[in-house]
Amino acid sequence: MIPDLWRGTHTEVGLVHLFRLSYTEVALSRAAIGVTRHNRTLPDMPAIDTTNGGKRLDSWKEIAAFFGRDERTVNRWEKEQGLPVHRLPGAKGRVYAYTEELSAWLAAPRNTGPASDSSASLPVVGVPGPTVIAQQPSTVETDSRKTQAESSEEVRARSAGHRRNVIRFMVAAVLGLGVLALVIFPPRAHRSPKTADQGIAPAQQASHGNAVLASTPAHDPEAEQLYLKGRYYWNKRTPDDLNKALDYFMQAVVHDPNYAQAYVGLADCYNLMREYTLMPSSEAYQRALAAAKKAVELDDQSSDAHASLAFVSFFGMWDITTGEREFRRAIDLNPSNAASHQWYANALLVLHRFPEALAEIDRAQALDPSSSAILADKGNILAVAGQREEALSLLQQMEKREPAFRSPHVYLSYIYLEKQEYPNFLAELRKDALLVHDDSALAVANAGEKGFSAGGSRGMFEAMLKVQEKLYTGHLLSPTAVALTSALLGNRSETLSYLQAAYDQRDSSLLFIETDPEFEILYNEPAYRDLLARMNLPPQDAPSTQSTR
Repeated sequence: MIPDLWRGTHTEVGLVHLFRLSYTEVALSRAAIGVTRHNRTLPDMPAIDTTNGGKRLDSWKEIAAFFGRDERTVNRWEKEQGLPVHRLPGAKGRVYAYTEELSAWLAAPRNTGPASDSSASLPVVGVPGPTVIAQQPSTVETDSRKTQAESSEEVRARSAGHRRNVIRFMVAAVLGLGVLALVIFPPRAHRSPKTADQGIAPAQQASHGNAVLASTPAHDPEAEQLYLKGRYYWNKRTPDDLNKALDYFMQAVVHDPNYAQAYVGLADCYNLMREYTLMPSSEAYQRALAAAKKAVELDDQSSDAHASLAFVSFFGMWDITTGEREFRRAIDLNPSNAASHQWYANALLVLHRFPEALAEIDRAQALDPSSSAILADKGNILAVAGQREEALSLLQQMEKREPAFRSPHVYLSYIYLEKQEYPNFLAELRKDALLVHDDSALAVANAGEKGFSAGGSRGMFEAMLKVQEKLYTGHLLSPTAVALTSALLGNRSETLSYLQAAYDQRDSSLLFIETDPEFEILYNEPAYRDLLARMNLPPQDAPSTQSTR
């Protein structure tokens, strides 16, 4: 599991609105996707609240991320299609926009921007981007000239897009999550794969980790097949495949709203999307929690459901007690669930219970020896537990064998930093930034390289910190990342200030704070120990000697 340090972070976009789904709309939606069963109903939800303009986006980059496009495309939309972008008076080049206005522009029938641009069409399965809720199929209109020239293939693609929009709308209703002002699920995905491909398991082995299900109540066979397809793509752990998996799990929910495994799939997708896509952690974990709770409600004997709830409780909600209890429950229900052992191992790492963490990750590897994700996490656990050379050898082999796999690069960067092998550290930073197309992380790596060339290690950290502070001010970088570099420079008060900001913002990277020896300078600081106590993390004793950078 990868804490995002030195990585760019993306501000949450869209305003959460709850909606009421009438039985007439349910019938229309089911007809649109070919669902004919009438014995299942969706719960009523509160009416839409449109009392404000939504969240403000303060740069072209944030506006582009909202649509899941690049800055060049949204610039063109403003000039050619009237995209509602505002400019700050007296500040050349500074722009802002409101998510409500952007959503309304996107949904307007007269608008032909994304729909008419062959390079920026509305998303279908596997193609990330904004999801637009259309009232009924007949309301989707385009420019008359475009309509006349439209091919049958384009018509089919648009119909498929609408079908999936309806599915997402309905699943949001089932979970009681509401929608993001017409934009409900993940924006453009950029992050890299984490595990090797794995085939679809047979029905009796549908549990993630290829373990036999602990509980298999009756459910729709078609929903089960959709779930298995979703799990196949989820196991690949690439951004596009996670989007495909999400769509399959949603279709499974629509076919059988009482199928617990479909909700497990949704929860697992959201738990990974905050790591592999631009979906903010706060949004992803909230959705994962709703889906995991629904899965447990439907099938309390499901090991997978409890494992998913454990993951989001521990890593997303920072509820250490509930998370560990749910991990144990998942393992008790199915000792052969590899994912439960892997995720529990990472939780034990956070708690500095290294022997237990190593035992759990070994068990996970024995159950699923082909999993690259498990093997990479084992390397990280070995490194943090003090077996650095073994970890280094393992991760270097993985990096050579799977250069496009993100985890080894990230974990190796931590090891090289600790070993003070700064050229290798910077090389891994650069590789990771390029893999995930993260401009913010690349800017930090560039600054570090120039600083190291000019002033050695201290020059490197000072140059990195200068860029990081600028990115943090623009809401483009995690405060935990800035705190880490500040700690490397020995700035105690500044480090504590950034850590407090990370706590206030519920920065998901903060949970791994005690796996970073760079924060050893704070171990005796009362404010630091108070922060750990508020996070329910055990304080560590200060080391007898401090490492020098």
